[in-house]
Amino acid sequence: MSGHLNNLTAIVVGASSGMGRATAVLLARAGVHVIAVARRLDRLMELKQQVDSNGGSVEICVADATNSEDVQRVMSQSLQKTGRIDLLVYATGTNTPDRALTVLTDANWLNLINTNLTGAFLCTKAVLPSMRAARNGLIVYLSSACVQMPDVSGVAYQASKHGLVGLAHGTRVEEKANGIRTTVIFPGLCDTEILTKRPVPTPREVLDQSLAPEDVAEAVLFLARLPGRAAVPELQLLPAKL
Repeated sequence: MSGHLNNLTAIVVGASSGMGRATAVLLARAGVHVIAVARRLDRLMELKQQVDSNGGSVEICVADATNSEDVQRVMSQSLQKTGRIDLLVYATGTNTPDRALTVLTDANWLNLINTNLTGAFLCTKAVLPSMRAARNGLIVYLSSACVQMPDVSGVAYQASKHGLVGLAHGTRVEEKANGIRTTVIFPGLCDTEILTKRPVPTPREVLDQSLAPEDVAEAVLFLARLPGRAAVPELQLLPAKL
């Protein structure tokens, strides 16, 4: 990676909304060739129209990050089209209103672990061979500030976001000799769709002081611009007034 991002290819998983969408838009605006991945085709089409109208480069790919065949297809198609994958951003995440242990079901637990963590593992495993061959690559995982400051976001959500930290750091240690770096970002409260899954709506006056998805996207862009000799294992991003 370098300060000049032209000709680089990034795969953004979870690009249909929130931080993932904002990251895809900002990277494309900076000259990166973006492959936007998500399950919702209509949202991806809207994203492509926005990027295309601003002169950026984005391709869309409908896929489920928890499905290993889908993930392998995305990576294979991306390599066929661009010949390289320089950056992977795992922005997919979900939660449930029924998050307390008194109401959390086995099915909801598995859904959160699969979406927030297993999908990240599948994407990591699939992208590593091409990064190893290039002896270069950056993987960014979007975790949560609840890792450092436990809260009432629910045990399944917190367990999955803690798991991302282990995945990121373990991958970095194992793959650093191959020129591969990882960063886990810990965003604080951010005004995204996932907040609609809270048991009680967040007051508007609180949302007005929260992070915007574009703030997280700027952090990813900062990481992408760093030279390969520089590693940022963790990056905490919090609302200044909360």
